[in-house]
Amino acid sequence: MDDTPFEIDRKDLIEGLGKGLRVIEAFDDDHPRLTPSEAAVRTGLSRTAARRFLLSLVHFGYAGSDRKRYWLMPRVLRLGQSYLGAARLPRLVQPFIQRVSMETGETVNFSVLDAHEVVYVARSSAPRFVSIGYQVGVRVPAHVVTPGIAMLSTWSEDALERWIAEHEFASFTAHTVIDPQRFRDNVQVARAMDHWTTEQQLDLGLSGIAVPVKDRKGECVGAMGMTVNLQSHSAAKLVETYLPPLREAARALRPIL
Repeated sequence: MDDTPFEIDRKDLIEGLGKGLRVIEAFDDDHPRLTPSEAAVRTGLSRTAARRFLLSLVHFGYAGSDRKRYWLMPRVLRLGQSYLGAARLPRLVQPFIQRVSMETGETVNFSVLDAHEVVYVARSSAPRFVSIGYQVGVRVPAHVVTPGIAMLSTWSEDALERWIAEHEFASFTAHTVIDPQRFRDNVQVARAMDHWTTEQQLDLGLSGIAVPVKDRKGECVGAMGMTVNLQSHSAAKLVETYLPPLREAARALRPIL
């Protein structure tokens, strides 16, 4: 399944659409509300242009405003939901992660890599009242979750080097790997093992395991894994108990991707 973008002549592009999307992406946890000036700084647009895009988002129901600051409205979730509804990949992997979840009793996730973030696009909850794992649509810095390293381990050395050079290695716990060289070493070990496990990189008390998922051409299209309670799951138990069903599901998926 090839999702590689083809080359497009710039004369066929609608630049305004790209700028509008940049304005939407300017909002995040640290910037939930923006003035036109702040939006301009974050997008590289002029203040006048940023204000017009913000007003347009308000008009079409994607943003709200008190005439000074702007914020996104729930309608913007339709953009992500359109992907989940139309994309073939999440629908294909769902039965497979459901099978692993039933076999292991754990919540199983499928995620993809979007630039420097892991995005969770499919989830099968464990057959229990409380389950651990990321909800569909959640985005997490790739260096702190197991799927990120699992997917990056399939990249060429040159591509990995460029990614590391551009990545911001933020710390979330005392255990977070923020040294680029140590991260690089981890990716190389994951490449040799064809899986990866982590402990307390993003949240204290949690560990994870993931395997890369490849299509019939051998290209990595995502990662399948789970997040569990560290207290009851040692690294050895993760590998011994959960790696075989994850690998089997990844192998079974390959011919249909």
